Amino acid sequence: MNFSISASCVIQMLGVSLWTLLCSEPGLLSRTEFVHDGPDPLAHWILNSPNIEGKQLKARLGLNGQFSEIPKIDTAPPTESVRFSGEKFHCVLAEDISTAGKHLPTKDITVEAWVGIDQPETWGGIIGAIQDNGNAEKGWILGYDSESFYFGLSSKGADDGDGKMTYLRSSSRYEAGRLYQVVGVYDGQLMQIFVNGKLEGESREQSGEILYPESAPFVVGAYRDMNEFNPMQGRIREISLFDIAAKDKWVAKEFENQAETTTHRPQKPAKKLEFTVKPFLQFGTETGMTVVWETAVETSGILHWGDSASCSQQIASKSNGFIHEIRIDGLEPNTQYFYRASSAVGENENESIQSETSTFQTACGKGNAIAFAVLSDTQKNPKVAGKLCELAWAQRPQFTIHSGDLVDSGRKKSDWTAEFFPSMHPLISRVPMYPVLGNHEENADHYFKYMSLPKPEYHYSFTYGDAEFFMIDSNRNVDPGSEQYQWLDQALEKSTATWKFVSHHHPPFSSDEDDYGDLWKTNRGTYGDTRVRQLVALYEKHHVDIVWTGHIHSYERTWPIRGTRTVEVGGTIYMVTGGGGGTLETPGPYRPFFQNLVRRGHHYVMVHINGTTLEMRSFDLDDKLFDSVKIEKAK
Repeated sequence: MNFSISASCVIQMLGVSLWTLLCSEPGLLSRTEFVHDGPDPLAHWILNSPNIEGKQLKARLGLNGQFSEIPKIDTAPPTESVRFSGEKFHCVLAEDISTAGKHLPTKDITVEAWVGIDQPETWGGIIGAIQDNGNAEKGWILGYDSESFYFGLSSKGADDGDGKMTYLRSSSRYEAGRLYQVVGVYDGQLMQIFVNGKLEGESREQSGEILYPESAPFVVGAYRDMNEFNPMQGRIREISLFDIAAKDKWVAKEFENQAETTTHRPQKPAKKLEFTVKPFLQFGTETGMTVVWETAVETSGILHWGDSASCSQQIASKSNGFIHEIRIDGLEPNTQYFYRASSAVGENENESIQSETSTFQTACGKGNAIAFAVLSDTQKNPKVAGKLCELAWAQRPQFTIHSGDLVDSGRKKSDWTAEFFPSMHPLISRVPMYPVLGNHEENADHYFKYMSLPKPEYHYSFTYGDAEFFMIDSNRNVDPGSEQYQWLDQALEKSTATWKFVSHHHPPFSSDEDDYGDLWKTNRGTYGDTRVRQLVALYEKHHVDIVWTGHIHSYERTWPIRGTRTVEVGGTIYMVTGGGGGTLETPGPYRPFFQNLVRRGHHYVMVHINGTTLEMRSFDLDDKLFDSVKIEKAK
């Protein structure tokens, strides 16, 4: 592959005065707190039917688990959970921690669980890896007793050479059957326990790294060590494990995002018939397009479409509902069509609403020039995201790629209905959007209900013109033995496209100042997400051209990279396009080997492809060009 690359440089100011200016300008920053005020998980388990196959618990991140028997799924609202009924029933993540390796924290730790206790126990366990035998007390555990929750931990700084556990208990009593958020935090000096977002206990008895036993099981749903086995009686919905100590503010925000699940009440239906989400486009192909919309009350749904604004053809939804998802098939490639949606209620469907008429264009096949938009991290800033979408639509892309963090909290419905969809409407009502999950989506049901993508939806691929796109969920496991890694390896191997592109949320390469090591305090940093960097071997093996990511709220483009160096021919370009609306971040003081251009500011990117020529242009919030790239690929 031969590359010809040119870039326009932009002078950047990194002073307090500029930060003050940005924070004071309406709409540019919706929040002034730190952007990533909570860590990304080291491991994450969601205990529901999609993640359970027989006795296996499939981890979203980290180690898969093995139940002692086929688990019982509790379907009580608002979400599924696994019912732990005692009688030795539990889930083993590792029979011995010697095999857990990188999946266990060593110094700082945050462990969060959403649990309900049915039967009080003297020593009840939710998740842990311990040996607590006489004077030899090692490891950590999150659990509960006859009245309250506890967080237990032993450290290397304890006076006793064999270790001594501190069991930090919450001040409040739990109610049987009620769902709670329980969080244990340790930063090498301070232990804390939180219940439903509130700090309920602290201790400084421990210090230094976590002291693990030579051998111990790593389990969910039991207090288990060498000579004790106390299985849990209750339910677990979700567990997250971090190797960073979370701040009070993050814990409180996590609870706030899911508080409604602890006091669930059926939502009263709205009385007014209206669109909660106006019609938008999903997964366009050469012969088909999907239209999705949502109404405030249960309605019938009809999609009117055709080759003129009269929309003379129609398709009815199969049943009444709130969210309507209708697919049109049998279309002509690279053709303009018109559509509008209508919904009705009442015995005779005498009350109805109808959307404005809009258009879409079907995908084109090989040998056709294409253009598309790329953006990411639109979260919590609809004013900025809306303006970027209007600017992008003005350039008439055929589709858009969104590299994750569509919303601030995926579990808050209002973040979708009041912020994301209204701001994105100028673009996604006219062109299909191909998204990937960010960490802020929280793997929530809302994402999967609204997005209409090929199963399993968290990873998929599509073709457009001479390009093929591979979409990955970097919040899930991506190590060489994982489902996504193996799928991506096989899918890239089969691809015959001239251009191969990948999108996922977390960047393998980044010069950000503090997400991968605080570069203002130390010169030690990873310069990107090392867990996701495991995918780089596949990109090099299969000659992926560009990888688009987000997560860091800035713009960065690397030189072509192969191995651990930049190259002129045969490398992959990595781009952070996280300026879709989130609070802006700043690059660190050091220029790493891979960096070509870095810029602080909200932005969108346009990509144009004609055969073996690719042109890429990046624009700021004033629609001013600040970066341009041209790549000529050998025919």
